Amino acid sequence: MSRSVASALVLGALAISGLAACPSHPPAPGVRTEPPVRIPPGCGQDLSGEYRHTENPAFHYLSRDDGRTLSLTLLRTRADGGVEQAPDPGAISLMLTRTPDGFLGVTHATGFNVSGSPCPVTFPTEITACGGDSLTLRTVASTAIDEACQPPTSGPVPQRVEHVLRRDSPLSPGAPDAGTSDAGT
Repeated sequence: MSRSVASALVLGALAISGLAACPSHPPAPGVRTEPPVRIPPGCGQDLSGEYRHTENPAFHYLSRDDGRTLSLTLLRTRADGGVEQAPDPGAISLMLTRTPDGFLGVTHATGFNVSGSPCPVTFPTEITACGGDSLTLRTVASTAIDEACQPPTSGPVPQRVEHVLRRDSPLSPGAPDAGTSDAGT
């Protein structure tokens, strides 16, 4: 067999094997293929529930998780230390989505400008870890706003800090267990 015929056979075989590696059916027109979601381990579970900030238990949050988006709302704390189940209308809220780039979202809050007028503020937030009963959030510690309720155009970049929220247990301390009874004591 001549060298040119052998080369042609090898090139032909490579071309055929390359075609065999291609998908036989490309995605239908208009059908998008989504990149995989990349989130910290443990963050794929249902994170709904009530959480308290580990460093300041007065910060009590109600979370709802639909499998893609997690919303957290700061609950109103009563004078007696209890918590109102209805979120405070002006309270801090967080909305985070499981994405190919992480568990990302924003925090919405009310800040005050120098003259004391309330201003809506929004800043980036992400979940960096999920434990069996905890969430670790990374967000800015504080943000500046001008008289027009806008972030300053210059100055230092806000520093991000981590906050750990721990899920409340289903029973309050001192509450009787559902499986126990005081009958006969």
